[in-house]
Amino acid sequence: MPARRLDPEHLGDHIDRLYRAAWGLCGSREEAEDLVQDTFARVLARPRLLRSGDDLGYLLQVLRNTFISSRRTAARRPRTSAMPEGFEPADVRSTTQPDAALEARDVYAAIAALAPDFRDALVAVDLVGLSYGEAGKLLGVKEATITSRLHRARTQVSAAMRAELGQDQSREGVI
Repeated sequence: MPARRLDPEHLGDHIDRLYRAAWGLCGSREEAEDLVQDTFARVLARPRLLRSGDDLGYLLQVLRNTFISSRRTAARRPRTSAMPEGFEPADVRSTTQPDAALEARDVYAAIAALAPDFRDALVAVDLVGLSYGEAGKLLGVKEATITSRLHRARTQVSAAMRAELGQDQSREGVI
């Protein structure tokens, strides 16, 4: 059978069946409506040549591919969630605790000044709260490497904070 163009005028003939298929894939009426709309937008974006006489089969394949693509895209996006009860953020408002805010700013500046490998390990474990194993997988290194990088990073941040404290005290005439 020779290739023929998909007729945009007859796409509406299949909307009910596509909608039911989309609802089955998504499990939600609203998502199904969006999926059918995205499918029609893809199909109508450029002329389509069909090798068979089955418009519905082609449209169902496009619908399925659109669904899979949207799920893959959604899986790559970061997910947000509510903070647990009793959670205290690290960044306390400077108006209530100015000394703590200054210290936090100095600590974050010291972390930012670390070499990238050390900084990544410290951020993953100490700031994000990942386990050593999770941080190793995330950064593509062994758990033992995370341990040594974390030790060195903490040592460097501690030294930077001691140096900062020493400078502040020497300004005040304490040292």
